[in-house]
Amino acid sequence: MKRVPVPTATTAGGETNAYLVDEPAGSLPVDEPAGSLLVDPGARTDALDTAVAARDVVHIAVTHTHPDHVGAVAAYAAETGATVWARRGREARFEAATGVVPDRTFADGERVGGLTVLDTPGHAPDHVAFETGDGILVGDLALASGSVAVAAPEGDMRAYLVALRRLLARDPARLYPGHGPVVDDPESTIRRRYDHRLDRERRIERAVRSGADSVDAVLDVAYDRDLSGVRDLAAATVRAHLDKLAVEGRVRFDAETGRVEPR
Repeated sequence: MKRVPVPTATTAGGETNAYLVDEPAGSLPVDEPAGSLLVDPGARTDALDTAVAARDVVHIAVTHTHPDHVGAVAAYAAETGATVWARRGREARFEAATGVVPDRTFADGERVGGLTVLDTPGHAPDHVAFETGDGILVGDLALASGSVAVAAPEGDMRAYLVALRRLLARDPARLYPGHGPVVDDPESTIRRRYDHRLDRERRIERAVRSGADSVDAVLDVAYDRDLSGVRDLAAATVRAHLDKLAVEGRVRFDAETGRVEPR
């Protein structure tokens, strides 16, 4: 497994990790050629060009179709002739994001090359992870430090928490995230991310029960730090939490007006 950070327009440190996963023939389905899988080529760089040129790239896939994960899919597909994969049912979204019509599709539990697909929506509706014998490529599901954006209307907080629980249940040896370093303590990292979300949820629900009746009002009560420059993202995160609380019958939330009240 080779990780190649490439500069991208992202709030998660300014780089996206592209991965090259080498799969020996014995680990693949009988009809699959041996070679490498390129995951999340967010941009084309000299370093990634060199890494790709040193391998026989036969598959290209992405954890999700946010721009910082797909920027070089078309270029490397054209250069390598690799089979391009997309989440089944999300082909139109994939084509719109990459400019490439996928050659093949996958679903939860199926294999791309020698990797097993895990559905992990929440950060994005088409988000997946790829399980290898050495660990799991988790995209934007979990990072070594900091939190992942789960922002309404696209982000789904209920789905995200389920995805974290599913990841924890797989008991991976390590995590290969979309941004930042490899995670060698998966269990504690996943639990920190999960507990952070539940803590934020409790703060938001307390804010509503204390009288905060709008997204802006909840922001002012539930966040104890300066939100300059990130207020819009924080508001979208609050909306995702309120959507979850509303589905669970714990608050009433009008997503159109942003009004909220306790149940």
